[in-house]
Amino acid sequence: MSTSALRVVHETGPGPDLEAAEAAAANLLTALGISLDSESLRGTPGRMARAYAELFTPRSFDLTTFPNDEGYDELVLARGIPVRSVCEHHLLPFVGVAHVGYLPGERILGLSKLARIVEHFACRPQVQERLTKQVADWLDEQLQPRGVGVVIEAEHSCMTLRGVQAVGSSTVTSTLLGTLREDARSRQEFFALTGING
Repeated sequence: MSTSALRVVHETGPGPDLEAAEAAAANLLTALGISLDSESLRGTPGRMARAYAELFTPRSFDLTTFPNDEGYDELVLARGIPVRSVCEHHLLPFVGVAHVGYLPGERILGLSKLARIVEHFACRPQVQERLTKQVADWLDEQLQPRGVGVVIEAEHSCMTLRGVQAVGSSTVTSTLLGTLREDARSRQEFFALTGING
């Protein structure tokens, strides 16, 4: 069976300057009135720098597709894909799950790649609305399916830990393309399988 793979890498550019990030983290903590003199806090700026570098660096992967030899034409859906990203407005994390589905065209996708694509776009300062659309648009462009659906449910610590402090609240965003947007029955099936009332 022949395969087609596209190497997916993070945008090119300079890698993280951990030394500068550590110095900036130390300056930030000091400016907020946090003393770094104790043994437990002395290494915190370095840990912060490495943690944010990890959050903002997705792993490269091969987008592996296979011919849809059997002509499978029903929905393929991966539910409950873990999502972790960082709100670009406060640099506080948001976490949740993504449900990603598509109606195959000529090719089908290796299932683990749905999670990889979510991670790829989540590993940067983000807003949930953009993240949802980026995953859907990218799948639509690369796979050329008959339809794509993406739903993300997430809790934003910028909403739960500060400001309004709406503990327990979650945000749901969706993007539907192709048949999943245009056909009411296909749309309803997608939302039913994700557990979302569409």
